[in-house]
Amino acid sequence: MELLAIVALILALGVGSRVLADRLRIPSVLFLIIAGIAIGPEGLGFVSREAFGGGLTAMVGVSVAIILFEGGYHLHLDKLRESPSALTRLVTVGAAVTWLGTAAAVVVFLDTSIEVGLLVGALLIATGPTVIGPILQVVTVRDHVASVLEGEGVINDVTAAILVVVVFEVLVAGNGSGPVVAFEFLQRLAIGLGIGALVAATVWLLLTRVDLAPSDALLHARLIVLAGVVVAYGGAELVASETGIAAAAMAGFALGNVDLPYHEDVIDFLDDVSVVVLSFVFVALAALIDFGDIRTLGLAGIAVVIAVTLVLRPAVIFLSTTHERFTRNERLFLSAVGPRGIIPASVATLFAVELEALGRPQEAQLLAGTVFLIIFATVVLQAGLARQIADYLDVSPMRTIIIGAGRVGLSLAERLEQDGENVLVVDSDPGAVENARKRGLRAIEGDGTESAVLERARAGDAKAVVATTPDDDVNLLVSQLAQTTFDVPTVASRVNQPDNVDAFEALGVQAIDLSMATAWSLENVLERPSLSTWMNELGRTGDVQEIAVTAEDLVGKSIADLNAEIPDGCIVGLLTHEDGKREVPTGDHRLREGDRVTFIGQVDAVDGAVKRFHPHD
Repeated sequence: MELLAIVALILALGVGSRVLADRLRIPSVLFLIIAGIAIGPEGLGFVSREAFGGGLTAMVGVSVAIILFEGGYHLHLDKLRESPSALTRLVTVGAAVTWLGTAAAVVVFLDTSIEVGLLVGALLIATGPTVIGPILQVVTVRDHVASVLEGEGVINDVTAAILVVVVFEVLVAGNGSGPVVAFEFLQRLAIGLGIGALVAATVWLLLTRVDLAPSDALLHARLIVLAGVVVAYGGAELVASETGIAAAAMAGFALGNVDLPYHEDVIDFLDDVSVVVLSFVFVALAALIDFGDIRTLGLAGIAVVIAVTLVLRPAVIFLSTTHERFTRNERLFLSAVGPRGIIPASVATLFAVELEALGRPQEAQLLAGTVFLIIFATVVLQAGLARQIADYLDVSPMRTIIIGAGRVGLSLAERLEQDGENVLVVDSDPGAVENARKRGLRAIEGDGTESAVLERARAGDAKAVVATTPDDDVNLLVSQLAQTTFDVPTVASRVNQPDNVDAFEALGVQAIDLSMATAWSLENVLERPSLSTWMNELGRTGDVQEIAVTAEDLVGKSIADLNAEIPDGCIVGLLTHEDGKREVPTGDHRLREGDRVTFIGQVDAVDGAVKRFHPHD
């Protein structure tokens, strides 16, 4: 086929794969790699490496630069603040453990040289936004989990792209040593980051200081940003090979964290361009997979896959997230989702050719086979099943938005976080927002009474909005917007003046009268001290959770039967009927559809009871 027809076919399959993936709620990379294999030498044979001539490396390079620029543009500083310690450990100690551990597995199982093992290990450090982005489009996780995946993807892509070149030039093709590797790596990283920062500063000056034609300003802004990506990548590559990736990522990160004109339009433009180039690159590279190289690895190749995915990845995640606010299931999710993407695929192809040129064809075959086997295995099993993994581990809670970062709002946010909820705090006071972040909470600055701010907080996808400010007028407006504009299922509000309760309840808002709530708590302290103490411990040693009777195996069941099936340390404390009537049930009560059952007891026991009947809640 002619090159033009091949490119057209690849783009058509790429876009079609993306549409199908969005419809089925499955990460698009799975369909992209399948489409590539289907038209490659292992499938219909429409595409081969020779069909691209010498232009494939340049096309892939620019495409990857655009993808990493877009990934860096979305990597805001407030995201990096979500779990800074975990991310720092993941891209430093974690990257080193992945590199050396993978190298050891390759050397031991595939019986190759240490230099080639280090080369493969360097390639497989990378995950990347090309595979993480599509996963996060279909899997909703708490913000600190998403920020770690996104940050790791962008930063480790840069690390892998530079490290693999240094390892090849110093250890494989040369006679260098460890110190030389470190020096060359830091030098190339500095070149890439420096050129990226310079290009970002130039783009920012052009967009903020140059008087663009008003009628075409938006178009010019998009074109200037796109040109900046290509200039950053190409300029850095002229100075030192494989530094363009670092330059593109740095330029995107820098521009994404400054006040750039037409910011939202630029984001939309980058997203659209990224979808196109991602589709092209993944299909094109998948078409070049040689299953012969993979088959020659045999069981030893499977052993390397197991070592990388089931041993090294969990070890790195649990090491990096120690003493952080990740739940056990979130750690398991991060351990199970670390697919490899474009950087290993594109660079492996390049260095396989280089090894053949050095007269080492067997090592070239081993390099390409190992890298593509791990890419294929992780994309199919980890990316393809990411939503099912998230559902099974119950790490996809809908967001709860709290308006007001005062004492009440922050206390509520911390308690909900302890319960594993996905919480976002919104406040117009920069000091209050910073205080919330210091306490480990996700917070953004903005006026919660403005639709644009609630939209930025993704109120349309939230399960609850809670207004906790000391101003009833503000709380009432927030509640009204949440209900009427964003159709949030649960809206609750603090009410500071008892006379205003009726106004909130008239809107259907769950109103909490602050004075009555305080009086009730004080009464519990005086009259029911044990209950008061236990209530204060909710979320730590004790818990209360409620489920709706919808499952067929619950309807008609007696409370005695239910108590027999739930874990020890948990009881049914309250039964709420569909008409709103509440009662403490006896063992003879039988459940009807629409009833709500309240479990009371120890945290683990209550959690087990909820999951027994509502496994995805």
